[in-house]
Amino acid sequence: MPTSFMQSPQLFFTSESVTEGHPDKLCDQVSDAILDAFLTQDARSRVACETSATTGLVLVMGEVTTEGYVEIQEVVRRTIREIGYTGTGVGFDADTCGVIVALHGQSADIAMGVDQALEAKQGAMTEAEIEAVGAGDQGMMFGFACNETPELMPLTISLAHKLTRELAHARKSGALGYLGPDGKSQVTVEYAHGKPVRVDTLLVSTQHA
Repeated sequence: MPTSFMQSPQLFFTSESVTEGHPDKLCDQVSDAILDAFLTQDARSRVACETSATTGLVLVMGEVTTEGYVEIQEVVRRTIREIGYTGTGVGFDADTCGVIVALHGQSADIAMGVDQALEAKQGAMTEAEIEAVGAGDQGMMFGFACNETPELMPLTISLAHKLTRELAHARKSGALGYLGPDGKSQVTVEYAHGKPVRVDTLLVSTQHA
C-alpha cells in the first residue's frame, strides 16, 4: 500500500462491485464476447471494440483486423440473454432491443505500426523479441496486492465482489425470484495504521419487481 496509507492512524476506504446486469458490466461482457468470437475464428485477430447501451438500444463500434467472420448481432443478443434481460419486465429485452453495429477495418496508420514495429523494420529487434513485449494504448487500472484476504485483494473489494456474487446467485437460483439483473454493492472498511479493523458500512442496491 502507499506509505501515506500505511501511516494513517485512521481512515475509511470504500470499494464498489456491480452485478452482470449493470449497464457498464453488460457493455464489458458484450465487447468481451465479440472479441472471443473473433479469436475463435482467427487467433491473430486484432479487435478494438467498444459497446454502449441505453434503454432498448446497444451500439457496438470500433476497429477490427481479422480473417474471420462474426455475426455481431447474434453475439450481442446471446450475451444479453445469458445475463438475464429476457423481457420488458426487467427494462430490457435481448430479442427486441435495437443493435447498431459500426465496426470497420483498422486505420492504415495504426495497422502499419502494429503489423510490424519500427524496431523490426530497422533491424534493431527481431519479431520474436518484440512479441515478448506487451503494450496497449487503452486502459486504466487501480489496485494493489496485499495480505488482507486469501485472494490478495483489499478487504473492501473482496467483500463487495462476494456480495454481488451472492446477489446474482439468489436471482439465478430462484431464491429471490423478484430480483432483476442489475445490482451493486458498496463496502466501507475502517483502517487503523494500514490494517482493517472493522466493517463500517455495507450497501446492497438491486433492480427488483
